[in-house]
Amino acid sequence: MSMLKRVSNSLLLLLPLLLAACGTTPAPQLAPVGQVIPDGISFAGRWQLRVAGDEPGAHADTAVSNPVNRGRRSRQENDGPSVHVFLETGSRLKVTQTSYGLFISFDRSVVEEYRFREHRRVSVGPIDADRVSGWEDGRYVIQTLDAQGALLTETYALQGDGRQLLRTATIAHKEQETLSLRQIFDRLE
Repeated sequence: MSMLKRVSNSLLLLLPLLLAACGTTPAPQLAPVGQVIPDGISFAGRWQLRVAGDEPGAHADTAVSNPVNRGRRSRQENDGPSVHVFLETGSRLKVTQTSYGLFISFDRSVVEEYRFREHRRVSVGPIDADRVSGWEDGRYVIQTLDAQGALLTETYALQGDGRQLLRTATIAHKEQETLSLRQIFDRLE
């Protein structure tokens, strides 16, 4: 068999694969968050989750819809989004803020590190995700995207002359919000 015929036969075998690759939807990607680290905003300190009844007229400050069950079930590769494993919660936070990042300790057991303007791969056990974070309009925004396209978005912002820290978290997958969390923490120091 001539060399030309072998090459053309090989190309014919590869053609369906090439056509299939051209027709696939590109995987979603995260864009970097924020450009500038704002002056005068510091989340540093110790924070306590506010609960209903802490103040006169207080309302429930933790609102969750469709809470996730972090680490409570075994996960098969195809049994849905895995981004929920990156969501940490706690009733006490300790935040350390440096010129390059935030370190948030949840109930003195888990510490998360967020570097300003980061774009990196993160993992929990065998689960990998893409993460970006940075400052946007005085809030710190963290976005984590898993292989199935589920997006965890967390924000932190100061309220009440810096005495409260508002934390929000949402998980969206296939244009549906599967989790929504809103918490207010009071400064202890």
